[in-house]
Amino acid sequence: MQSKSPFFDEVAKALEGAMGLAQSAGEEARAAVRAQGDRLAAELDLVRRDEVEAMRAAFTAEIAALRAQIATFAPDGSKAPQTDDAG
Repeated sequence: MQSKSPFFDEVAKALEGAMGLAQSAGEEARAAVRAQGDRLAAELDLVRRDEVEAMRAAFTAEIAALRAQIATFAPDGSKAPQTDDAG
């Protein structure tokens, strides 16, 4: 027969409460760090990655359209030579 010990029940309840407190403190710390990072990025006038990716996609489409336009102006009707986007 197994008996219940009130001491161990109380220890388990205390540990459960401590774990919940530690978890919520960790979430609060994570939120505070994120808020500080956002504030710093705003002060330094930085942009987020998704904004950069959206601009890159828009510029890539614009470059393709301009290359197509340039190809129509080539003197002999052939395509103008392609250059890389880096230079």
